[in-house]
Amino acid sequence: MKYVRPFPAFLGLAACVFASGCTVGPNYHRPTAPVPAQWDVAEPWRESTPKDAVAKGEWWSVFHDDELSALEKQSLDANQTIKVSTARLEQARAAAAVQVATLFPTVSTAPLAERQRLSGNRPPGSSIPVTSAVTQNNFTLPFTVGYEVDLFGERRRSIEAAQASYQASAADLENVRLVITAELAGDYFTLRQLDTELGILNRTVEALQRGLQLVDSRHKGGVASGLDVAQEETLLNTTQTQAILLLQQRKQFEDAIAVLIGKPAPEFHLANRELNAEAPPIDAGLPSDLLERRPDVAEAERQMAVANAQIGIAKAAYYPSLNLFGTGGWQAADIAKLVNVQSTFWAVGANVAQTIFSGGQRRAQVQFAQAGYEANVASYRDTVLNAFREVQDDVTGLTVLEQARQSQQLAVDAARRTLDISTSRYAGGLVSYLDVVTAQQNLLNNEQEMAVIKGQKLVTSVLLIKALGGGWDASSLSAVQVKPKFKDVVAP
Repeated sequence: MKYVRPFPAFLGLAACVFASGCTVGPNYHRPTAPVPAQWDVAEPWRESTPKDAVAKGEWWSVFHDDELSALEKQSLDANQTIKVSTARLEQARAAAAVQVATLFPTVSTAPLAERQRLSGNRPPGSSIPVTSAVTQNNFTLPFTVGYEVDLFGERRRSIEAAQASYQASAADLENVRLVITAELAGDYFTLRQLDTELGILNRTVEALQRGLQLVDSRHKGGVASGLDVAQEETLLNTTQTQAILLLQQRKQFEDAIAVLIGKPAPEFHLANRELNAEAPPIDAGLPSDLLERRPDVAEAERQMAVANAQIGIAKAAYYPSLNLFGTGGWQAADIAKLVNVQSTFWAVGANVAQTIFSGGQRRAQVQFAQAGYEANVASYRDTVLNAFREVQDDVTGLTVLEQARQSQQLAVDAARRTLDISTSRYAGGLVSYLDVVTAQQNLLNNEQEMAVIKGQKLVTSVLLIKALGGGWDASSLSAVQVKPKFKDVVAP
């Protein structure tokens, strides 16, 4: 048997390895986005280093509410939307690992044990002369090695896209966590706002009941008219109706919180407790830093990297592919002679494939990839613009709400003084009871408005923290990548 030197095959392999430094397609550079120099803010806002604006991770701790903190931890553990995003992150990691695995050759085997009978009437031309029927054994232990050389970087671009997609999924998970925890905090403070309004209504009902007893006794004594009694009864019943209707709203928010923490609504209840939290001071930082602090912006940026790599993958189709292969093993008719030098066989080779004509398919694929990249760039810039809008809206909202709180407190104090004066003048017979009823209604309305402003301020604080990224930082994505490890490479 003539020995065939495998030198040409190895020479081709060396040439391919040298050529593998060529990677077609554009290298990724993050496109720019319009960034304002500063926020449109007024006192007491100020700009400073944003890294210390919000605590990383458990950002809700700035409200110093133990019950809220306990609910937030439950949501992170049991919320089903977070579990969906977590599973998708694992899928993205596995998809990246699939692409990384293409860096290594494939090795396969297909052992064969066969006993066969050849017909005595078989046509001539086979390796065994036709004399009679033949029965023979065939034992084969083959191994096949294959490797596609990454001549023009298609595999490297595929790995680049998969790694960027993995990082985008990690940012998406962080964004889902931020959205869920912010929604929970917003619902919680709205529920506590309703508890405060219910407390105001219940205290007003008690005061009206005492007032009704007073007016009724005066009416029976001939001092007050039946009109005074009717007016007080009307206000009392109206206030009780408001309290009943608020219970329905409260239950809706309570049920929403139950879903967010992964519990059935009928089994979940929160005891009534009025607002006792204050909106914390929050530093909005510099607009330019917002791009590194919002997970949705980071996700959009990583999607651009994926789309950019897709252009390189599409362009690689213009160039030939090179596959190296090798087979070898043992073959014998007698199993006792299978592992024998004389039973060995082998072959090495290379296969070059090049598409010559595709009817414009490759050009269309490149155009498709380029258009996809442009779409992702526009989506990224739109996400950035919306991020600036959200922060600016919430900063402005907190400023306005703080001013409203101060003026509303003055209104509540004035309404309370009005009620005291009206009650005293009515007792002295100087005014009708209508003045007292009007003052009672006015005080109730102003106290409710104050509760709404406090609740809105807390919810707006939550929204601002969410708009600022909840203390997250995009630098954490650098660690989110699949690297080939020996235990993973040799795993089946």
